[in-house]
Amino acid sequence: MTANIGTPERIVRIIAGLLLVALPFVSGWAFFESALWTWLSVIVGLVLFVTGLLRFCPAYCMLGCSTNGKACRR
Repeated sequence: MTANIGTPERIVRIIAGLLLVALPFVSGWAFFESALWTWLSVIVGLVLFVTGLLRFCPAYCMLGCSTNGKACRR
C-alpha cells in the first residue's frame, strides 16, 4: 500500500469521518430517526476516518490519481 492521500486531505477526511460517525447520536435531527441514514452516516464516516489514518484510498488507486504527488502502483 503506497500512500496516495496528502496531508490536507488526510486532515479533512479524519475530521469529516469523526463528524459523520458522531452526528446521528448527538444531533437529535429527525433525519437520523431512520436506521438507514444512521447506518449510512456511520459507515461513510468510518471509511473516511480509516482512509485518512492509513493515508491510502483504494478508489484513488483504481483511478490512478493521488493527492500527495506520488503515483499509485497498480
